[in-house]
Amino acid sequence: MRTMCILAMGHKMIEDVAPTRTWDELGSRPQAQLVDVRTDAEWMFVGLPDLSSVGKQVIPVSWQGLSGQPNPRFLEQLQAAGLTPEHEIHFICRSGARSHSAAMAARMAGFAHVFNVAGGFEGPLDAEGHRGAKAGWKADGLPWRQN
Repeated sequence: MRTMCILAMGHKMIEDVAPTRTWDELGSRPQAQLVDVRTDAEWMFVGLPDLSSVGKQVIPVSWQGLSGQPNPRFLEQLQAAGLTPEHEIHFICRSGARSHSAAMAARMAGFAHVFNVAGGFEGPLDAEGHRGAKAGWKADGLPWRQN
């Protein structure tokens, strides 16, 4: 399932892509990559998508620090990771908000094929105040690992 999210001020749309669609594209499209824009602490304590069965690795590039300030080297770090405008970059965060902002920044910097993973890694809070069961990568039963 894909939905569109329209950006303000006439910018091109960022497509929200279901985690299962992202998984399929990572496995079938050589140029598809997954960039996790969460923080070091989230990667370490919450976990990361596991792409080993499709022969890829998650590219961790934080969108912002623990203080909430944007990462001033974000675009530079994408390029340092080997990403080019030809790549199809799927951005993921906890619930889909930061990854949407990261995708917008990448699009405005010339990365033409960017997508936001809908629901992120853990999705929204459920009725009991927990993440990971309602929507997102984990809820869809996709592979992940925890350090």
